[in-house]
Amino acid sequence: MRMANRMSGKRDRNATEGPQLDVRVIRTNKVFKTTKGGKTASWSILVVVGDNKGRVGVGIGKARGIPDAIRKAEEAARRDMFPVPMIGSTIPHEIRAVSGTAQVMLRPAAPGTGVKAGGAVRACLEACGIHDVLAKSLGSRNAINMAYATIAAFELLLSPEEVAQRRNIDVKRLTPWIEKARKEEADAAH
Repeated sequence: MRMANRMSGKRDRNATEGPQLDVRVIRTNKVFKTTKGGKTASWSILVVVGDNKGRVGVGIGKARGIPDAIRKAEEAARRDMFPVPMIGSTIPHEIRAVSGTAQVMLRPAAPGTGVKAGGAVRACLEACGIHDVLAKSLGSRNAINMAYATIAAFELLLSPEEVAQRRNIDVKRLTPWIEKARKEEADAAH
C-alpha cells in the first residue's frame, strides 16, 4: 500500500516516522545497457519531495527495479531539501532560471489564482506548498531540466527582509504591505 501512495504522488498519512513529506514521481525512464550477454533493462526516475510548508528537493534514482529507483530518488531528494522564501501562498518576486536549455519564469499571483503551470514545474511548486503562482516554460520542455530549472529559480528567490538588509533600508520602506502579510501568515499558522 505504501508503494502505491508513493507512485501516485500522495503522502502516506498512516506513516508515523519522521515528518510527513509529499513525494511526487515526475518522470520514469526505462533505459537499456547492451552487453555481451544481451540487453540489461533498468529504470531512471525523477522525484520531487516537499513538505508543503516551503521546503523542497529533487532527486534522480537509478536501479533495476522501479521501487528501488523510487527509494533512491526519494533519498537523494530528501538530502537536497532546502527552504524556499514565500509570502503567504506565493513567491516574493518574479524570477527566471535556466538549466540546460530549459528556462522557467515564475511570477507571483494574487490569492485564489492557483498554480498556472504544467508538468515538472507544477509538481515542484505544489510539493513546495506554493498555491498561487504563474509559470511559463521557455526553451526545452525536458522534464528533468524543467525540474532543475524550477529548483534553480527557488534558490534565487530572496525574501523582502533579505533585500532590505542588502540595500541597508527599512523593510517597511521597501515593501509597505509586508507587515500585514506576515501578520496574516502568523494568524493562519495558529
